[in-house]
Amino acid sequence: MSMPRILALAGSARKGSFNANLVGVAAEGAREAGAEVTILDLAEYPLPLFDEDVERYDGTPENASRLKEQFLGNSGLLIASPEYNSSITPLLKNVIDWVSRPVEGGTRLAAYQGKVAAIMSTSPGALGGLRGLVHVRSILSSIGVIVLPNQVSIPNAYDAFDEARQLKDERKRALVKQLGAGVATMIASLNSGKN
Repeated sequence: MSMPRILALAGSARKGSFNANLVGVAAEGAREAGAEVTILDLAEYPLPLFDEDVERYDGTPENASRLKEQFLGNSGLLIASPEYNSSITPLLKNVIDWVSRPVEGGTRLAAYQGKVAAIMSTSPGALGGLRGLVHVRSILSSIGVIVLPNQVSIPNAYDAFDEARQLKDERKRALVKQLGAGVATMIASLNSGKN
C-alpha cells in the first residue's frame, strides 16, 4: 500500500503566520501516522485575482499550474484558514478558484474530487477563526472534497504559541495532531478498499 500523500497549507502569506504554525502541527501528526506531507507557502505562488478574461487572453498563470500539480499529486489536504471579517481569506479563496479550473483533457475539479481534508484555524479573537471555517467547509464540500467532521479553532493566537512556533497547550496540540493523523488514516482506509 502506498504512503498517503498530503498537502498542508495556510490561507495566509504573512511571515510568522499563526495559521502556518498551526498547520505545521497538523502536518507533524500526519507524518507520525505514516503520511508524506508537503507544506506549501502560498507566498511563493503569487497569483492575480481569478478572472476568466485573464485566463482566456493571457493563459493560466504559471503559479496556478504549479499549484494545481501539487494538488493533483496529493490525496489529502490540511488547511489552516485565518478568519477575515467572519469569512475565508481572499488569498485562500483565490488559490481554490485557480486550482479548480479545468485543463485540456482533464475532468472538472480533478484537483479536489475525492481528496480528504481537515480544516483548522487560529486567530487573536475569542472564537479562534471558527466563523471562517464554516465557509471553508462549505466551499470544499461543494467541490468534491471529503472534509472530516472534526476541526479545531484556537483562540488568543498571540498567547497560544511559544518561540518555537508550537502550541503551548499540550491538549490543544494533541487535538491538532489528531486532525493530521485523521486525514492520513482516512486516505489509507480508502486506498485499502481499492485493492
